[in-house]
Amino acid sequence: MFIALLSGVLIWLDYMQLMEIRFFLLGLGIMFILGLRDDLVELTAYQKLIGQLIAIITVVVLGDVRISNFYGFLGIEELPLWFSYGLTVFAIVGLTNAFNLIDGLDGLASSLSLITFIFLGSWFIYSGEDTFGFIAFTFVGAILSFLVYNWHPAKIFMGDTGSLTLGFTLSVMCIKFISVNGGLEQSDFKFSAPLTTAIVLMIIPFYDTLRVFIRRASKGKSPMAADKSHVHHFLLRMGFRHDQVTMILGGVKIAFISLAVVLNGLPDIVMFPVFSVLVISAGIVLDKVTLRRVKCIVRDSPRVLSQRSYHGLRGKVKIDRGVLEKENVNLN
Repeated sequence: MFIALLSGVLIWLDYMQLMEIRFFLLGLGIMFILGLRDDLVELTAYQKLIGQLIAIITVVVLGDVRISNFYGFLGIEELPLWFSYGLTVFAIVGLTNAFNLIDGLDGLASSLSLITFIFLGSWFIYSGEDTFGFIAFTFVGAILSFLVYNWHPAKIFMGDTGSLTLGFTLSVMCIKFISVNGGLEQSDFKFSAPLTTAIVLMIIPFYDTLRVFIRRASKGKSPMAADKSHVHHFLLRMGFRHDQVTMILGGVKIAFISLAVVLNGLPDIVMFPVFSVLVISAGIVLDKVTLRRVKCIVRDSPRVLSQRSYHGLRGKVKIDRGVLEKENVNLN
């Protein structure tokens, strides 16, 4: 995926465009090497965090890709430089790792990132940001070629090399979306709620990670402890296959993005509560439906060892034991 992007960038972008994204490419290369290293020789959480911070700070500080303005949300406009840097680094670290955690099923991370890249690529091109639009569509091509073999049943898997690279790129491009959108004149492509729209573009990993961390913390567990409490695990317990879960979550993401486009004239102060209520309500419904469905599956499943099969098994054991004893006598 990284090689496909690099090849496309070197072939199609001119010198000025390459200079524009040089720090992004440097950070992307660092994140790719970090993921590859972790796939070959597992790194500790601390080592991975240090590597991610190096890549992210390269883009945020040197590349000046950051959240610099709240555009009136909570009455806040321009942010202090130190707060802007800190918030952006925190956001990219969180979203990158959230996307890494969602990579738990065949084709899921690929499909979710594909949807976001198609939206961002189209939006950047129509907004006059051809360089980032080209990068987004380069990823679309790379993901499609990968998804052919990553769809259920998968022949190849993404690993940290792919998930960290995709999560990092999506996070940076969402931050870029916020800043570019803020500089646009009023048009059909300008979102009045850029912060909420950026969150919606990463809604599945964002909600899933936040939900899992809260559930673990409420039970006294470490937020970083691995378990099977992610959204895709809940859907698997309901009896859906990997590909069905991927299509369900992909459909949910498309629905949320479409709603954000329809309501693009509303400000963040309205959009953020609306989407928060929708997402939380959907999560509550999912928990209840999953619990009900799992109970039905358990109730309708045959008993593991019924009384009849138990006696039959005892008889079979006696017969097998007699055969073994007879064979042992013959051998002696």
